[in-house]
Amino acid sequence: MNTDTHAKNDEFETLLCFSKAVAAARHRSDLWEIVNEQLLENIGASYYTLCLINEDAITHSPFLYSPKNKIKTVTGESPVMLQLHPIHDGIFDKAIEEEEPVVFNMQSLVRRKGVPTYIIHWYNAGVKEMMLVRICNGKEPKGVLYLYALKTGVFLQSRFSFFKGIADQLGTGISNILANETVELQLEEIRKYKTQLEQENSYLKEERRKDKQLTGKAIGKSAAMGKIYDLVSKVAPSDATVLILGETGTGKELIAHQVHEASPRHDKLMIKVNCAAIPANLLESELFGHEKGSYTGALEKRIGKFELANNSTLFLDEIGELPLEMQAKLLRALQEKEIERIGGKSVIKVNVRIIAATNKNLEAEIVAGRFRSDLYYRLCVFPISLPPLRERREDIPELVSFFIEKYAVGSGRKVTGIAPKALEKLKAYSWPGNIRELEHLIERTVLLTAAGAITEVSLPTRNKILFASQHPETQVRSLADVEREHILKMVKLSKGKISGPNGAAAKLQLPSTTLISKMQKLGIRKEHFIDTGKEHD
Repeated sequence: MNTDTHAKNDEFETLLCFSKAVAAARHRSDLWEIVNEQLLENIGASYYTLCLINEDAITHSPFLYSPKNKIKTVTGESPVMLQLHPIHDGIFDKAIEEEEPVVFNMQSLVRRKGVPTYIIHWYNAGVKEMMLVRICNGKEPKGVLYLYALKTGVFLQSRFSFFKGIADQLGTGISNILANETVELQLEEIRKYKTQLEQENSYLKEERRKDKQLTGKAIGKSAAMGKIYDLVSKVAPSDATVLILGETGTGKELIAHQVHEASPRHDKLMIKVNCAAIPANLLESELFGHEKGSYTGALEKRIGKFELANNSTLFLDEIGELPLEMQAKLLRALQEKEIERIGGKSVIKVNVRIIAATNKNLEAEIVAGRFRSDLYYRLCVFPISLPPLRERREDIPELVSFFIEKYAVGSGRKVTGIAPKALEKLKAYSWPGNIRELEHLIERTVLLTAAGAITEVSLPTRNKILFASQHPETQVRSLADVEREHILKMVKLSKGKISGPNGAAAKLQLPSTTLISKMQKLGIRKEHFIDTGKEHD
């Protein structure tokens, strides 16, 4: 057997082994090891770079490369190696156009005008000769294999068919790896979606358990409720933010449900957050979620309520209890329509319709420095004020009938109605706890009634005292609250000016430095007395 035949056989064996190894490669690191361990020595090259045409079809960049004996992919390495280069750089495009490998003498190449920076990089690394072999997927060019030798005369024309065979195998391997990376990305998205579905399902089960009584419509045919129904019908089809106002127990959550159920988002679950029921240090995680390990106790990733409510409705109950720090973060989420998980490295776009509710006077909270005016104007796009039960007494008979039937069935009691005298007693009561108080009273009365109609109701006198204590004149306020409110009033009268003859300090007969110190101590900031709502519209 002559030398040429022996060499051809060696090349055939090398191609066969290389082909089998490349076919089994699933990641870039696999391919890197195969090229370095099975190929470079047989080719006579010291280094290589495998560049692919980018999606923009005007640049190319490294897919794999191997300076020295370390694994190098396109992440975290030499800036010269990692930057994008134009396809038409006089080197890459020449290799793409040629079916045969192209060999360059580096010393001659660097003398050219406008030579690419990566050529200078390899010349300075001691490379004497460079060969480029076109890589195709079928007949379509996908990239170029650069091979570098530390001496000349390494890449012989007699071995060009062998080099082309190597490039063909690499084309197949790269296609497999890219397809595998696409599949892995899709699987990761599926895992994320599955996790979200599991959390949504768990949340849905819990909410259904809690809110079985909130599936119906509001009860009442009074003129006051007629106005509410009209407002709900007008705002529901839109994506406008709704702020539901009203005393405790007036049915704010039920109205929120009705807005959601009449909206285009009704096929998805309305997500709820009670801002008063969650500790302040957990609210951010509850709303925006967190990544695993983002803080002590974060043992797994958590999807926040904003993500769960994507393409649905988020109901923020007791919004007046939200801490000031969280108010700022909520405002940003509403303005930008994006959130960040705690410990996350990227923003998440969300499409969420907001319904908020409170029994507080938010305008008074703004004056007191406990609520941001800019957040208030963001929430109060479409306010709905629910009337207290004492202002819709004509609805009491219908409400009583509904609650009697509900709790009679639930408790197995054969209670059929209520006597006129007892009903008149209920209609005469002031109901400081509103519908919630009426419901609890009927539930208790049904349990105490063996059968037939309810003839007697026991109204709790303590609620009258509680109701009276809520009157502003009987509330006990701290000195700090009174001082904060008075300072805010003076600053607003001065149009935000602190010092000077027309400033708040002069009106309060205080040095401006003393007033500024007091404002800092009381937590009074610029947004409390300057309306910034228009800046964000």
